[in-house]
Amino acid sequence: MNGIAAAIGDLVQKIGRPVRLMEVCGTHTVAIFRHGIRDLLPAGVSLLSGPGCPVCVTAIADVDRAVALARQPGVLLATFGDLLRVPGSAMSLAEARAGGAQVAVVYSPLDALELAAANPGHQVVFFATGFETTSPLIAATLLTAQERATGNFSILSVHKLVPPALRALVATPELAVDGFLLPGHVSAIIGVDPYRFIAAEGGRPAVVTGFAAADILEGIWLLLRQLAAGAARVENQYQRVVRPEGNPRALALLDAFFEPADAVWRGLGTIPASGLTLKPAYAELDASRRLPVAVPAAREPAGCDCGAILRGLKTPPDCRLFGRACTPERPVGACMVSSEGSCAAYHRYGQRPAPPVGPAA
Repeated sequence: MNGIAAAIGDLVQKIGRPVRLMEVCGTHTVAIFRHGIRDLLPAGVSLLSGPGCPVCVTAIADVDRAVALARQPGVLLATFGDLLRVPGSAMSLAEARAGGAQVAVVYSPLDALELAAANPGHQVVFFATGFETTSPLIAATLLTAQERATGNFSILSVHKLVPPALRALVATPELAVDGFLLPGHVSAIIGVDPYRFIAAEGGRPAVVTGFAAADILEGIWLLLRQLAAGAARVENQYQRVVRPEGNPRALALLDAFFEPADAVWRGLGTIPASGLTLKPAYAELDASRRLPVAVPAAREPAGCDCGAILRGLKTPPDCRLFGRACTPERPVGACMVSSEGSCAAYHRYGQRPAPPVGPAA
């Protein structure tokens, strides 16, 4: 790896200015810390976290809706563990459970379906979050629910699509990012073509990248090579996993059950056609239709910079709450809760806020 790190240094010299790159995926954020990638990079290369953590971008209003559902009599809400402690406007799912709501942690949507089979007296709702990586598995679970004629299972779909969010980011005038490391897992499903607009419309290079240390360094090197040449195109570093056309079978399964819908992203607002909703034919599997609940207007936590961090405008230590009022033990924002959240990663790997400035002597 020292060889490629040296090659990166040569390219930085050739570019002759500071470079800011965004790792879109939360798994990349964690891998960059775990492998010590930042320590291998020369001065002048900055890495910023993007909106690629599904828990982090789940809107507070969606957490509130899940809490409201869980508090309904006869409802058992199933969720991934990362979502349990994400603060809502009034409470988290963990706090709702402590107050008597029925909330179960599952490791897969199939676990939630089994929960429905084991609890015929309850309506089991799976809080379905995630990107294109997990949504095909949700679709497969819905297919199984249909085949079993499960009558007490539905999902609260808050799935997100990565390319529309990147399109919104690229169109942001204040975005100071020179290139993108694109998520390998999502790309294994959707392929490479959906990202072409980043170069064609945004004029920035982008590289689909794997998760090993060598993958990430090569992805950075490919981005810098383009910048040094004044080029902007989409490349695929992760060719051993990602095919240009993606996974047609998974995409067909998604298309069978879901259709794009406008979605609210934490920090990015409402992005057209950036979510997935169940097609009308599957209304019986859609908790938002089967079990409507009233949810008051969401309240964002005061002082939390999750939104600016997800847009690459700030880093976690820039947030005045980071490491002080907001810690993994007492998170204020979702970025500090999720295992893939940038604030959690910065905190876990030793980044700490600057000490307060004392009064002048």
